[in-house]
Amino acid sequence: MIAACMTAAAQNLQKGSYGYLYCHMSDRGQWTAYAISRDGYNYEDVMGGNPIMDPKEHARIEGGQRDAYICRAADGRGYLMVTTDMNNAMTKTLGKQNDWDNYGIDLLRSDDLLHWTSVSFDYRKGTSIFCNPEAESVYKDWSTINRVWAPQIFWDPAYVWPDGQRGGYMIYYSMWNRAEEKYDRMYYSYADKSFTRLTQPRLLFDWGYATIDADINYLPSDGLYHMLIKKEGGKPGIYTATSKHLTSGWGEPVEDDYVSFEGNKKCEGSSAFQLIGDKTWRVAYIQYSDRPKHYRICEADEHLRGFKNPVDIKGVNGPQHGSFMRLTKKEYKRLKKLVNNQ
Repeated sequence: MIAACMTAAAQNLQKGSYGYLYCHMSDRGQWTAYAISRDGYNYEDVMGGNPIMDPKEHARIEGGQRDAYICRAADGRGYLMVTTDMNNAMTKTLGKQNDWDNYGIDLLRSDDLLHWTSVSFDYRKGTSIFCNPEAESVYKDWSTINRVWAPQIFWDPAYVWPDGQRGGYMIYYSMWNRAEEKYDRMYYSYADKSFTRLTQPRLLFDWGYATIDADINYLPSDGLYHMLIKKEGGKPGIYTATSKHLTSGWGEPVEDDYVSFEGNKKCEGSSAFQLIGDKTWRVAYIQYSDRPKHYRICEADEHLRGFKNPVDIKGVNGPQHGSFMRLTKKEYKRLKKLVNNQ
């Protein structure tokens, strides 16, 4: 595969000026839920926060969906989602060594946000599941993989496929093969426009310690790609790193400007989004070490710096790791009809 030089055009399509969709893993179970909002802070659960699809139908490896990330298809026709295929409530039944082990991800596509088709990728099966099995592999033995976590999507119009076609969805996620590496590292693959084919993973970076839950955005304010990420080396927490290129050049995180106001509380699953008509950013994340947990939204400036003023999300039953997408009035009204459906 050829990863062409990245340009400022590499970013997910933004559309809609009426409201927001919060698409998330439910903290009440192993499924994907929706909530909608007009202001980005106060939400209403769609279908009572119950599953918006059958996780057993789409998560073919373990029957559980976690860490849902949603965005629009690059051509504006339909929607894409990726989830961690994992059910940590079924460890013994599934014969896993650890509650937090899993083996793959799910790629989903929809025309209406409600009806989804999908493909599942079980990484234990090795290079045969990828569309370029002949490429150099990052692992010697895929059967020992024990984590494939928190995939997200970034449209890259400059990516070039072997047949000359341009444009692909960069799917980035963390993996850990306990037998071959010491900790979770960030990798990326490319999915084609059909969102059914996936290239072999490539290492995105290695800072010498575990990193998970990356969230990448392109910022016109400085022309750089910004990554929010949970780092577990040095002083743990949610930090930011930048690069001029999407798949390379990621310098180590900025150490003096990060989500620091939660003290010793553990946080992860960050997701940055902009309010309609606002150049500044909001950063959402799960503060998971307290009981009850808190899903928080804080402010950041137009450079995705200066984190401040964290508040709890309102109106969501069981918020957890997820993502945000702006909605048109038509989309919002369609989902609003399902708010009271249980």
